[in-house]
Amino acid sequence: MRLPLPLLLVFLAQQCVHASSPAKRSHSTHDYYVLEHNPLAGATLEECTGELGVELVEQVGELRNVWLVRSAKLMSAFSPREVTGSDQVLRRFEDLLALSVHATSLYPRAAARARAHRISSSIRHLSPQIPRQRIKRDGSFLERAPPAVKPGDSQLNSEVIADRLGFVDPLFTKQWHIVNDEYPEHMMNVTGVWEMGFTGEGIITSLVDDGLDYRSRDLAGNFDAENSYDFNDHTDLPTPVLSDDHHGTRCAGQIAAVKNDVCGVGLAYESKVAGVRILSGPITDVDEAAALNYGFQNVSIYSCSWGPPDDGRSMEAPGYIIEKAVVNGILNGRAGKGSIFVFASGNGASSGDQCNFDGYTNSIYSVTVSAVDFKGLHPYYSEPCAANMVVAYSSGSGQHIVTTDVGEDKCSSAHGGTSAAAPNAAGVFALALQARPDLTWRDIQHICVKTAQMINPEDPDWELMASGQKYSYKYGFGQLNAYAYVQAAQDWQLVKPQAWFHPAAMQINNGTLLTENGDMEGGQPIVSGGVTSSFMVTQDMLDTHNFEGLEHLTIRVWISHTKRGDVEVELTSPNGIRSVLAAKRDYDRAASGFRGWRFMTIKHWGENAVGTWTIKVSDQSTEGHSGTFYGWRLMFWGSTIDPAGAQTYTLPLSEYQLPSLVDDDAVIVPTPTSSKSHPKPTSGLPDDHGTAEGEADKPAFPSTSSTATMTPTPDEGWFSDMSNLVSSQKWFFGAIGAVVLFGVGAGVFFWRRRAKHRAYAALSAGDELPMNSVSREGRPRAKELYDAFGEVSDDDADEETRLQPGGQTSEGLGFHSEFLDDDEPSSATVYRDNPEKGHDASPDVRSISPGSGSGDGSWEHASETH
Repeated sequence: MRLPLPLLLVFLAQQCVHASSPAKRSHSTHDYYVLEHNPLAGATLEECTGELGVELVEQVGELRNVWLVRSAKLMSAFSPREVTGSDQVLRRFEDLLALSVHATSLYPRAAARARAHRISSSIRHLSPQIPRQRIKRDGSFLERAPPAVKPGDSQLNSEVIADRLGFVDPLFTKQWHIVNDEYPEHMMNVTGVWEMGFTGEGIITSLVDDGLDYRSRDLAGNFDAENSYDFNDHTDLPTPVLSDDHHGTRCAGQIAAVKNDVCGVGLAYESKVAGVRILSGPITDVDEAAALNYGFQNVSIYSCSWGPPDDGRSMEAPGYIIEKAVVNGILNGRAGKGSIFVFASGNGASSGDQCNFDGYTNSIYSVTVSAVDFKGLHPYYSEPCAANMVVAYSSGSGQHIVTTDVGEDKCSSAHGGTSAAAPNAAGVFALALQARPDLTWRDIQHICVKTAQMINPEDPDWELMASGQKYSYKYGFGQLNAYAYVQAAQDWQLVKPQAWFHPAAMQINNGTLLTENGDMEGGQPIVSGGVTSSFMVTQDMLDTHNFEGLEHLTIRVWISHTKRGDVEVELTSPNGIRSVLAAKRDYDRAASGFRGWRFMTIKHWGENAVGTWTIKVSDQSTEGHSGTFYGWRLMFWGSTIDPAGAQTYTLPLSEYQLPSLVDDDAVIVPTPTSSKSHPKPTSGLPDDHGTAEGEADKPAFPSTSSTATMTPTPDEGWFSDMSNLVSSQKWFFGAIGAVVLFGVGAGVFFWRRRAKHRAYAALSAGDELPMNSVSREGRPRAKELYDAFGEVSDDDADEETRLQPGGQTSEGLGFHSEFLDDDEPSSATVYRDNPEKGHDASPDVRSISPGSGSGDGSWEHASETH
């Protein structure tokens, strides 16, 4: 539909007028809503707001056709208290939807229905905005800082480096994450990058946080005011106000502290930092969405060291408007190269928390960063999951991160947590973008995968991928090394545009979503040993979707359970690679289950997607608790075959992909959520985060083999693994082993029978000997056949004939080392997920418990559609 010229001019004028700085909010006097307008449906924005009885406030950040509107609260005539009751704006919209289908007798039927349909169709999305608090992933504790060079060059310590590069910053020698004198192999390795001439000049990183002290002498010279804003107090400058508003300043110092005589230096000490303040009080989804796009043409990197509570029981994802802003940044930020979102993985590992229960860290658009400490060990607070991409250095094993603090010349020696790991990664990306400004958001991720260095190779958490590379739930692809990263970036060939393949959801026993609130029916009860379901991908499917190289996998699940923390979910690829998506969380006692929750894994990066993918859902078989598996949806993300055929991704309005009573074309009116009050970041980070010794000898999700019956779902039958017979080498080698063992056993049997026959024949013809008096060494032939399969006990027989587990070394993988090239790797070879000695390789015996965790209480704020 083409808009008339006058109407088009009015629309463009609205966009310009309302795209200015955000207005102050007054939640005590007004209710706020976000309204997505579809101007092509026929109704103007004024008609829509007039029908709803709301006032237009402003455009939501950089999101076109998305508006913030408000309505005055209804107050009692006798007191200033708000009148409680149903939401009048949402009720008007529901009436409008009903009228568009069934005209009432109060209006001429055709005219009323047509008008209602035109206006309701022009309102693509409407939801209330309730302020809520976001969590910082940091803490402030006792000061303990150590010494702090280049790996392999023990002659160059921090003092020599400082003298060589002209640093007079008094705490530079204590910034061990830059130059680690005691453990030189464990540092960000940036000094060589500086000597190459890259210091971050021209690159802006936005600290989406609790403010930034632009008055600090360590930051003032690199502060970018133009792209800064305070969304908590709605003022232009992100001034730290509260007593604990030091988190953003500390993170900013890690990236861009100036080379001067104050504190230390940042990893990209000539880059710029902007401050976007959102963590100093509750904010709405509208403001968070605007914050994540603020200045997105000038800002390259958004450093986000926050998320839902790290308590082992929370599960929260960004709402529709926030996710829309992230996709907008990916598609349109940096002139189409895409904003780079860096997120801290979380500090809740000691509570059994996992970053796949956080919708920010398990997004395909995030570079999720976990932590390693001063000695290169895994700090017990750092959360594991299949979405972790890299690790960077932070607190632990007796040390913290030394950086800038709030105040004119104040410094901090108490910074840490995954909060500090994320800005260290952002600093490396700033250096790389100076070297190659044309890198896209996906190039940034690809170079992470390509150059991350394996750390603690003896750690049992490392598992072989189909590509030949190794992956760890704790370390991702490994340690982010600035020198290796920037060196690779200089000669990097840009990746092809993104492609995706999103098959329809798999229903389990007619699993059906009944309502937008998540009510479901059908499904398969989760029994002891778990429930599985499989989906076959063919090459024709991928070719049809212009899909070449696999990068991310997202998996939505529909599961009900009376104790959510008991549920475990894992995905196994056609090549036998297993991704643990959810391990148990003891603290999570919510009864809401997973109503379309999205998990993500990058453990299959570079793998051939053709073949059978199998999901397994199990629980702890806890007495009094049970659950049902209703369905799942597997979504593939990667690169295109033909760049000319690349398409622009459009975020769907709703992810209710199971067949439901909700009309897919209808506008969903989200149910208002309760206000969420989150604690300050110190509650999410253990008090001993800097002093506790790390570890490098524990798998993140220890599994236990079980012979319990595993129930397949009705869509696959009992012999689903037979579909992998050709592609799985486990079957092949198992069959060979069985043949060999059978041959050896048969040879022993006939040899022993011959020997016994000789002993029997030696008896004199006149001797009388009872059959039961003959020893095994001289057993009569008459009893030989009877005892042929009984002379050894069942246990002994098992020991002699059981197939032994085996594994593959990297030499036989069938994949070249440059797995990120555009050519598809072969899928002919299949591997075990964990090739360590003693691990059962049988494809028919799966783990009852893919992981473990701990927790307490119940906290359920998961968005039902995300």
